[in-house]
Amino acid sequence: MAEQQLQVEDTKVIVFRLKDEEYGVEVGQIKSIERMQHITIVPNTPDFVRGVINLRGVVTPVINLRTRFELGEEEELESTRIIIVTVDDIEVGLIVDAAHDVIDVPASAVEPPPEVIGGIEADYLRGVAKVGKRLLILLNLDRVLSPEEVELVKQIEA
Repeated sequence: MAEQQLQVEDTKVIVFRLKDEEYGVEVGQIKSIERMQHITIVPNTPDFVRGVINLRGVVTPVINLRTRFELGEEEELESTRIIIVTVDDIEVGLIVDAAHDVIDVPASAVEPPPEVIGGIEADYLRGVAKVGKRLLILLNLDRVLSPEEVELVKQIEA
């Protein structure tokens, strides 16, 4: 098997928590971070699609990342947030347990993802970063949803 090549640069990431792990997404991919709000359920959607929200006049599909990554459900807390990101030219909300802070991640701190981390398929991952004593799982947002799922989310948004 060929060794996986990582092409990463120094980057700034938003750190968020799912279950007991910290994840990072590049700041440039994030539109906003919102408090939980009323989510309108859309029938006949995959279980990880929680529904849609009206965000400043724009209907935005919302995905529960815990369900998407098969990490189990958890009650919404005061710290629960919806991170609005752009995936394949559409805005999508990602429900996370908490959004902590913004940190700089040097390229030298990023390693290829192992085959499986906590049940999450490696395709979703850009890498694992060691920053001080923290271990961050860097998400590849373009692969969190398959092309078929992106099309489905586009239909929900329309």
